[in-house]
Amino acid sequence: MTARDPRGAALRRFGLSITALTVLGHTVLGFEQAYLTPVIAVLAAIATEVLLEASDSAVNGRRPRFLGERGHVVNFLLPAYIAGLACAMLLYANHRLWPVVLAAVVAVSSKYVIRVRSAGRWRHVLNPSNTGIVVVLLLFPWVGIAPPYQFTEWISGWLDALAPAVLLIAGTMLNAKLTRKVPLILGWIGGFVLQAVLRALMTDISLISALLPLTGVAFVLFTNYMITDPGTTPSRPRNQVLFGAGTAAIYGVLVQLHIVFGLFFALVITCVLRAGVLIALDAYRRTVPEIPRQATERWTPARDVVAEPMGEVAK
Repeated sequence: MTARDPRGAALRRFGLSITALTVLGHTVLGFEQAYLTPVIAVLAAIATEVLLEASDSAVNGRRPRFLGERGHVVNFLLPAYIAGLACAMLLYANHRLWPVVLAAVVAVSSKYVIRVRSAGRWRHVLNPSNTGIVVVLLLFPWVGIAPPYQFTEWISGWLDALAPAVLLIAGTMLNAKLTRKVPLILGWIGGFVLQAVLRALMTDISLISALLPLTGVAFVLFTNYMITDPGTTPSRPRNQVLFGAGTAAIYGVLVQLHIVFGLFFALVITCVLRAGVLIALDAYRRTVPEIPRQATERWTPARDVVAEPMGEVAK
């Protein structure tokens, strides 16, 4: 990743957005976490990133990425910075700081500990901040997700509608121009509506209540800033749609089973399932003889049956 590539630009804009939201949240909107929470979470996340990168570079005999040019260093540290702020914003542990610190540490560590081989290289497959949040929710039942009303608690009138509108527009532009995850968003929202309709038809649940999460700021944040993580989601439009729709389907099942915090658990389950697919594809690819370059210049059955589907699904 270079300082000028689309992912770097997306990281910088996302980092700026989540910083602005954090500052406004604690001063204008009504965030209920302590002022120190985001500061401690970010410091823990960056320290973990530097420590693990130093260890990984030493083991592999390469230069640590935090010792490069300034632009590259900023791009390298931004994911940890964003993960720290996300964990601080979305978790609520009352006055305690260490559960949020643990979430930030787990979020960054997951990128180094949980990797799968795909297309000849190792990549992390779990959404970092979502993973940290899920681990803390599982380990400590008394920790919860920050109440959705905190995003508009201290404002009223037309500002109640302005806040989600700004987040929606900013997030949509970011995903349309830089991350290119609009197909994933459409698959996720379409799948969410479909699961709500099916649950309303098959059970006694009200369709309005099943669709109600769509109107909240928390849903907008999850849709534009959580599920669309470029590093842990597919790049092909078709696979993006499947990823989003699959997350919505799992969410519907979890909600029907009365499992709380379904959005976060659904996303981590989808990431695990995708990791399994990538592992299986990589294992299959190793058993298939490499196609000579000359053979790819013309149509052959082997090209259609082996080469193209593997590349499509892997991405």
